[in-house]
Amino acid sequence: MRTHRRGRLTGWRAVVLSASLLGACGPLEERTGAPPVDEKPARDAVAGDVVVTLSTPHPSWGASEKVRVTVTLTNLSKDGVRVLEWHTPVEGLKADLFAITVDGVAVEYQGRHYKWATPVESDYLRLAAGESVSYPVDLGATYDFSRTGTYRVRFDPDAHGATASQLRSDTLDLVVEGRPFVDPGTEQAGPVSAMSLSTKNCSTTQTSVATVAYNEAMSMSQGALGHLLALSTPSPSLFTHYALWFGTSTPTNQNVVRAHFNAILAAFRDKPVVIDCGCTDSAYAYVYKNQPYRIYVCNAFWTAPMTGRDSKAGTLIHELSHFTVVADTDDWAFGHDACKSLAVYNPSRARDNADSHQYFAENTPLR
Repeated sequence: MRTHRRGRLTGWRAVVLSASLLGACGPLEERTGAPPVDEKPARDAVAGDVVVTLSTPHPSWGASEKVRVTVTLTNLSKDGVRVLEWHTPVEGLKADLFAITVDGVAVEYQGRHYKWATPVESDYLRLAAGESVSYPVDLGATYDFSRTGTYRVRFDPDAHGATASQLRSDTLDLVVEGRPFVDPGTEQAGPVSAMSLSTKNCSTTQTSVATVAYNEAMSMSQGALGHLLALSTPSPSLFTHYALWFGTSTPTNQNVVRAHFNAILAAFRDKPVVIDCGCTDSAYAYVYKNQPYRIYVCNAFWTAPMTGRDSKAGTLIHELSHFTVVADTDDWAFGHDACKSLAVYNPSRARDNADSHQYFAENTPLR
């Protein structure tokens, strides 16, 4: 038994209640078998390589207890394999990795919404042949368990559309007594300035760069809104650009996106937006949807171009669109190609997709 570079040995044992296909979670972990994973190269895991088991100390939880589950990921193949860490809770829950319902009603994820960058080697979790790793997680820290009832829990990063991890477990039934939900972004938020933009945890240089990005994002949002307003004129090129990112162009569908960009532009102009430079993840940025208007920019933000594809300005539009009080977008697809495909096969999700809004604004001809 040995520890992962970001974990330590678990101090409690769980009763296995459910098992299935591919996953992992939490800040603690346990590994069994296999030599160190760095001894030879690891290939990308495919379906059938890795199995996931969900376990819990007991099936019912009082209001004063943390709702803890453990997800164990085991490499069943004969090779060393790797999976993206952001498809697992190897460093805690940084994404919507579970599908949870209470008495048949979906429980919304309240944690971070990231715009991920192109992964680098350090973004992967490696498992040697036969190796297992386990992460206990407090589900109540990012999912709302305020309602008393029977919760069905499944580890399933792909359930929400933005990933293709093939990580999934069987379901686990938990009887939970309701408790007040504390939004995970509340502790980090703190006071904000009354001005349109303020910064937090930023150097002088970072503040200067963030301010330029903010102004560019406002300009891009204005251009995107102008393009949407111009759709009332019979111009094939205008409709082509809209359809590229949002699919079928009808007055009703256009109104949805137009309302989103109205809200995005209004937030840039009138709301106390905060750019927080304290994140050191490899991603571009993240937000808590219910904690407007604070945007946490991460490492990839600083190396991105100011404008153009996957830009600093576009990232701010992406993240601002996530806030519930702005456009309440989700992450159904990431990247140019995936967003173009989404517009074709599921236009309604494209209109709800943060990256689609970013690419529309970054590539608006009228800008």
